[in-house]
Amino acid sequence: MTTNWFNVGKIVNTHGVKGEVRVISVTDFEEERFQEGALLYFSYPGQEEVIPLTVKTHRLHKQFHLLQFEGYHSLNEVEPLKGGELKVAEDQLGALEENEYYHHDIIGCEVVTDEGEILGTVKEILSPGANDVWVVKQKGKGKDILIPYIEEVVTDVDIEKEKITVRLMEGLLPE
Repeated sequence: MTTNWFNVGKIVNTHGVKGEVRVISVTDFEEERFQEGALLYFSYPGQEEVIPLTVKTHRLHKQFHLLQFEGYHSLNEVEPLKGGELKVAEDQLGALEENEYYHHDIIGCEVVTDEGEILGTVKEILSPGANDVWVVKQKGKGKDILIPYIEEVVTDVDIEKEKITVRLMEGLLPE
């Protein structure tokens, strides 16, 4: 049986001599994913083999999450983990509230206006502040369209049909 894996962080370096690693988070659920006792899976980018890791300790330091894993007690033991990714299995994702979506559900969806005009496809999601911004690659045109994920603009999201309907506000389309 094939498991779908979802990245929650990247190990960018070690920290100290007691087996901590510096992690850059790529999840909206940091408290849950990095809490003591949480099960994560480690792999190198592009490799299918995963290694289960249990979080022993977690703390924040500057923009990093510092994690120590059970069974890893020294710098030498965690050094080989540098550059790897931390993942969770699909069955660890959990349910979301209404009008909340996982990034992997939105990326790749076709974006159309409420008048039926096809704008393009969501290629990435930015989180600059109060709300997410969906970056839409236009079909056959140059500049990307930045769609704020707010009620006034995003009127319908149909994950099953991979279709997002938006109401264009003045200034959203690039010149």
